Amino acid sequence: MTENAPLRIGVLGCAGRMGQTLMRLVTDTPGSVLAGGLERPGHAAVGTDLGVLIGREPCGLAVSDNVERLFDAADAVLDFTAPAASVAYAEHAARAGVAHVIGTTGFSAAQDTAIAKAAIRVPIVKSGNMSLGVTLLTELTRRVAAALDDEYDIEIAEMHHRHKVDAPSGTALLLGRAAADGRGVAFDAMADRGRDGHSGARGRGHIGFAALRGGDVVGDHSVLFAADGETVELRHRATDRGIFARGAVKAALWTRGRPPGLYGMADVLGFDKE
Repeated sequence: MTENAPLRIGVLGCAGRMGQTLMRLVTDTPGSVLAGGLERPGHAAVGTDLGVLIGREPCGLAVSDNVERLFDAADAVLDFTAPAASVAYAEHAARAGVAHVIGTTGFSAAQDTAIAKAAIRVPIVKSGNMSLGVTLLTELTRRVAAALDDEYDIEIAEMHHRHKVDAPSGTALLLGRAAADGRGVAFDAMADRGRDGHSGARGRGHIGFAALRGGDVVGDHSVLFAADGETVELRHRATDRGIFARGAVKAALWTRGRPPGLYGMADVLGFDKE
């Protein structure tokens, strides 16, 4: 890849709603070019022209089920698939020397470790939410948590569409970790991820979560800092999945020339942690 050549971006899970949105954004974004799209073997879309798939003119590239061929054709790949698939793709990216942008959520600790291992060889941008607005909300959450002591109870509420399979959402957990970081506490020790029945009084300093599911809600997240006499609320509402695609494409372009490492969207936007 020459310095001024467009970044060749491949899309994993390209036939889904998010995959199609990503391909449109890659096609429309200056400095990037669509390198290909991947689906699992046997998927009905395999062999379909990518341009036709996204409602455009034929482009001469077809949906592929060949992982190696896709990675050979790309400088970076965008991945909003599933945890096990993303781990496998991270290993492919490390072998091929391809930057990997991961918007998948719901990883186990072992899967996170496997991705971090792949990032020793290539730049990987991984985030529970690729939205630029959510990245800003995450940074604000960290700063407010640092400014307000544990007299302020932290509660994180999120709502998504009825088809979402993980809870709390990756974004909610991202916000919770930012709050814990701001407070200087261990997230796993302070997270309260579910209350039911006679759960007792709220623990001092705990970071609580509430997950709602219904309809076609794209994503709604609130972080509340509640004390006696006042509540501070930070909120982000997503109405279009395109915001996640824009952030992912921005992250892919940002990886050009970056050294190997595991990065987040805060790195892409240049937020420094004091």
